[in-house]
Amino acid sequence: MSSSSIIALTLGDPAGTGPELILKALAQPEVRALGPLLVVGDAAVLARAQRYTGTTLPIRTVKTAADAPAFAADGVAVLDLANVDAARHHLGRVDPLCGQAAYESIRRATELALADEVGAIVTSAINKAALNAAGHHFDGHTGLLAQLCGAPGATMMLVADQLRVSHVSTHVSLRQAIDRVRPERIVKVLQLTHAAVRRLGIAQPRLAVAGLNPHAGEGGLFGDEEEKFIAPAVAQARAAGLDAHGPFAGDTIFFRTLQGEFDAAVAMYHDQGHVAAKMLGIWRGVNVTLGLPIIRTSVEHGTDFANAGTGRGDPRSLVEAIKLAARMARHRASVAA
Repeated sequence: MSSSSIIALTLGDPAGTGPELILKALAQPEVRALGPLLVVGDAAVLARAQRYTGTTLPIRTVKTAADAPAFAADGVAVLDLANVDAARHHLGRVDPLCGQAAYESIRRATELALADEVGAIVTSAINKAALNAAGHHFDGHTGLLAQLCGAPGATMMLVADQLRVSHVSTHVSLRQAIDRVRPERIVKVLQLTHAAVRRLGIAQPRLAVAGLNPHAGEGGLFGDEEEKFIAPAVAQARAAGLDAHGPFAGDTIFFRTLQGEFDAAVAMYHDQGHVAAKMLGIWRGVNVTLGLPIIRTSVEHGTDFANAGTGRGDPRSLVEAIKLAARMARHRASVAA
């Protein structure tokens, strides 16, 4: 079994639903059939979560990621960091110990990916407040993963059904985005998006670029940003060999991408991509951290403290994240072969 086919799942916040979501996802036959799965975290935390979820898969600790395939079908393999005692944390509370545990599991899984010991990572739910309480001040997965991988230019891509939308400026408003929409940043995101879509097995990705003007690209009605920044960036990307087109009106490119004309769309700011996805009826997806070694993260952002310890957490987006990670890992393994 190739190490590049192993999918690592990070523990998440032990005080929230992360461990429960992992167990509920791993208990599903469609997930277990995907290949070797490895949880990076604390076996005691998962054992505690078993009581809430009713899962019966045996939890077994392993010494290295390479040991994970042995338990792909008959148990949960855990690379045990033993960094949180399950008896010491309180469900439903922001706890620095839990923030540190989440950080350490992501850090260790990232090391495995950088060393090619695993082919993909799926991060379970983490809590920003717990991370901050532990002294790790990040606004979410992207910043944390970018620092751990030494990739400050990392950004996110929403994947929902056949719609893939990257962001030039992540998690900012239109007003903030205008200050960040510069040719070099747009070209960088186009390059990262191109590489990420290729990891999905699409050899020659066709990319669409949004404008900030609602009528961009329709009859040449460009605003200042399109004329000064976006159109030149698209031209630069094309000159570098990328199959990039635009700028177009946002709703136009999202519809055309969903219809299969483009393989990914690049939005200029966070809400431009996410709101359009919701308008198209696609409200649940998964996020790819671009520019990093096939690292996946679910969209169940934060920790659902209201459901902690109840077993009621919904694992659907985590399941979809694992499925997409498996696609990326299989493609990586085939390329390596």
